[in-house]
Amino acid sequence: MKLKPLADRVVIKMTEMEETTKSGIILTGSAKEKPQVAEVIAVGPGGVVEGKEITMYVSVGDKVITSKYSGTEVKIDGTEYIVVRQNDILAIVE
Repeated sequence: MKLKPLADRVVIKMTEMEETTKSGIILTGSAKEKPQVAEVIAVGPGGVVEGKEITMYVSVGDKVITSKYSGTEVKIDGTEYIVVRQNDILAIVE
């Protein structure tokens, strides 16, 4: 199954967080922060959304930073994705 986002939506997949600190301490699940860096999997076409022309600035493969608790989580074929609006993306990581 494949996700095809509509309008100004973007499908992202969160990147895995490191489980150890720089000093070598292994973190438990409760000590880890929710990751904010994600990879763009699919991008909607943009267009007119709520009366405003939307140009899409992200593309598939970009690494992005998102708002901490934004988007809608979906699970397809055992993989978790998040569908967010482009304006929930704060920055592109280069």
